[in-house]
Amino acid sequence: MPTKKSNDSSGADLKILHQTLPPIIARKDVQLYLGGLISSGYLANLDSQGRGPKSIKSGRRVAYLRGDLITWLESWLQG
Repeated sequence: MPTKKSNDSSGADLKILHQTLPPIIARKDVQLYLGGLISSGYLANLDSQGRGPKSIKSGRRVAYLRGDLITWLESWLQG
């Protein structure tokens, strides 16, 4: 399970995600888009604790809006 780490990424680095991520990202696909940085299982655990990104649900499937995921990721990286 990845641990939360401080990162030297600038806001400019995360702005690239606004251009490259699709508007809606399924939880199962987040690790693919983020290079394995965060697994779907880790996100599921955080979601169950109310600490994950704001999510949307369709049946049993969970997804994140691009902006909500990036906003959460920024705070997660800052630790």
